[in-house]
Amino acid sequence: MKFTLSWLKEHLDTQASLTEITDALTSVGLELEDITDPSAPLKGFKTARIIEAKKHPNADKLRVCRVDTGAGELQVVCGAPNARDGLVTVLALPGMTVPNSGAVLKKGEIRGEASEGMLCSARELNLSDEHEGIMELPADAALGQELGDLLGLADPVIEIAVTPNRADALGVRGVARDLAAKGLGTLKPRPVPAIAAQPLPGPAIRLDLPENNRACPVFFARVIKGVKNAESPEWLKRKLTAVGLRPISALVDITNLLTLDLNRPAHVFDLGKLTGDLTIRPATEGESLAALNGKTYALEAGMTVIADASGAVSLGGIIGGESTGCDLDTTDVLLEIAYFDPLGTARTGRKLGVLSDARYRFERGIDSGFCEDGLAYATQLILDLCGGTPGPLIQAGTAPDRHRTLTLRPSRCASLGGVEVAADEQVRILTALGFGVTVTGDTLSVVPPSWRDDIEGEADLVEEVLRIHGLDAIQPVSMAVEGLPPLAISPAQKRLTQLKRLLAGRGLLEAVTWSFLAKADAVAFGGGQDDLAVVNPIAADLDHMRPSALPNLLAAAARNRARGIASPALFEAGPGFVTARPDGQRTIIVGVRVGDQQERNWRGTGRPVDAFDAKADLFAALRLLGLNPDGMPLSRDAPAWFHPGQSGSVKLGPKQVLGHFGLLHPQVAERYDLDAPVAVFELHLDAVPQPKTKAGRARPMLKVSAFQTVQRDFAFLVDASVEVETLLRAVRTADKSLITQVALFDVYAGKGVPEGKKSVALSITLTPMDRTLTDAEIDTVATAVTAAVAKATGGTLRS
Repeated sequence: MKFTLSWLKEHLDTQASLTEITDALTSVGLELEDITDPSAPLKGFKTARIIEAKKHPNADKLRVCRVDTGAGELQVVCGAPNARDGLVTVLALPGMTVPNSGAVLKKGEIRGEASEGMLCSARELNLSDEHEGIMELPADAALGQELGDLLGLADPVIEIAVTPNRADALGVRGVARDLAAKGLGTLKPRPVPAIAAQPLPGPAIRLDLPENNRACPVFFARVIKGVKNAESPEWLKRKLTAVGLRPISALVDITNLLTLDLNRPAHVFDLGKLTGDLTIRPATEGESLAALNGKTYALEAGMTVIADASGAVSLGGIIGGESTGCDLDTTDVLLEIAYFDPLGTARTGRKLGVLSDARYRFERGIDSGFCEDGLAYATQLILDLCGGTPGPLIQAGTAPDRHRTLTLRPSRCASLGGVEVAADEQVRILTALGFGVTVTGDTLSVVPPSWRDDIEGEADLVEEVLRIHGLDAIQPVSMAVEGLPPLAISPAQKRLTQLKRLLAGRGLLEAVTWSFLAKADAVAFGGGQDDLAVVNPIAADLDHMRPSALPNLLAAAARNRARGIASPALFEAGPGFVTARPDGQRTIIVGVRVGDQQERNWRGTGRPVDAFDAKADLFAALRLLGLNPDGMPLSRDAPAWFHPGQSGSVKLGPKQVLGHFGLLHPQVAERYDLDAPVAVFELHLDAVPQPKTKAGRARPMLKVSAFQTVQRDFAFLVDASVEVETLLRAVRTADKSLITQVALFDVYAGKGVPEGKKSVALSITLTPMDRTLTDAEIDTVATAVTAAVAKATGGTLRS
């Protein structure tokens, strides 16, 4: 939000300095972003009068000008066609920098004539695009005066950050109200103009919305005939230009002024371009609108439009239509002021990607009770600047009833905010902010004003009192909890931190992405339920809570590859959402590797990532959590976004799934424009029990013994349909006290192996802890292994 100091003082009667004002803004929660001085680039450019302008003796298009600076005379060579005797214009002296070009002026000679300065055009000073000649200033302007002072540009522009709940601070008057409550002055009265309406005919207005649809509960309008739309006066153009808006015409500029000044968006239709009556209704499928910004938007069914007999002519609360826009030939207008629902406005604006000052304010919730009075202010501005005859008020619908009475216990300022504020001071603050306050015994009955829809309870009232009293008065308080050391973290937080360090050590970079995504992506990864839709999304493609961080990580990996990072490796630890219930959120660790796991080098070509890279990442995480994944059951039932033949799930028991690993399904990879192998793992952290061993200490993969370990190789013939994991699990359970490692080193089917069979070769490591094994003991283990395999798979030793 931007405004000038002089604009603020139109609403605030104050003697406070600029510094006091800007400090107070931050103190009341309207954080100061920037202060700029528009006159700073014009420092040193001063008024001067051309005493005499004669033709240059050596150039037909140049003039030699004798210039009165107010402090003496000097000679300037000038090529402007309007340089003439008696003209008051702008002079720049040697050493100054021309704003438009950045050139530094020097004394010199032009075609043999000395030139001791420069007479400037408006474009050279970045004041306008006018460059046909040098600037022409009022003849009675004092010579030697700073140009910034003469043009009224020496007026600081203040920019503040406004939080989403403070829509009232998006108008200069709302900012002035806060400062007045702070004690920096008095809020000036702003009486509502009395409009002498004439019995002029105008279109009927009708609200045609489905039952319980509050997209536009109230709509006001007024016909004004005989207006003269022209260029706005200098004071209005200067205001709009100072805050970054381009003046267009008086009628358009008036609506922009009302928006910024009183936070009251309005719209003016050219009455002669409207066909029949106006209806506020939902758009129909296939309807479109050619908007004032030069773009045509395809509307979705249900979007709120203002329509005449020809179709949609405006998008409610967002932007007007080009077909009924005002121009310099406009003589009759229909002035409109309405209240549009914040959620519906936000949804439509985001889906269509339309950014406008009106949408920005409506979606934050403007003053629903300021429609009729706002129409009066706008009408008076049009009459003052454009003339005309106003017609009667036209109204459809009624303003929403937002009246509510809240209770405030004065003691809550201390208990909630830690600051003692006297009860009478609380009453003063709330009253100054526009609240109705009635003292009832030890409590205050408070009625919020219509421009503060965000005030819903006692805590909100406490916040209002404390921010005006001064947020800097709130003292910092230690968060230490009795019985716990400072900065204590829970075991769950600790193991999450250690997991992040582990994955970073394995070469993955941590990413932090949005907790929401497009519905189509949510559906593709098992989400997209209606109860997980975001009511007021920050963007049209971020309208659902994510079931997992995986789709966001895939999009991030694709962006990295598009920017030259061929093999991104990312992970994220964050929430996934199953339902909208309080217990519907889960913590998921997701990792993604794309491209090559090992780049090519002098030893050979690179190796693309595969399912075993994802498995290794997942198993390393499980070991850190105190589990032994080698002894856990694996299954092929990974979710549909995994490659069906190169993926798996890790379980703790037959049903409790801990995570998934494998290659990404090719169709999913194509969806994200990933044309290289993608290895993915997902770990459901909430499903992992707290370890019995010390949190964060990984179990060793191998037992360490002082006695000789023994390795034996076995080759089993099993049916081709038997999963190797079943075989491995059977071997591990044959003798848990001695078998410490089982490794697969060969799978063969072909010559020498019966049809329908396969040979699976395993290396088994025996680690005795208290003695050296005898041949008989080793043979006993071998017999147990063979029996366990036969029982689990029907396999036999290959001869």
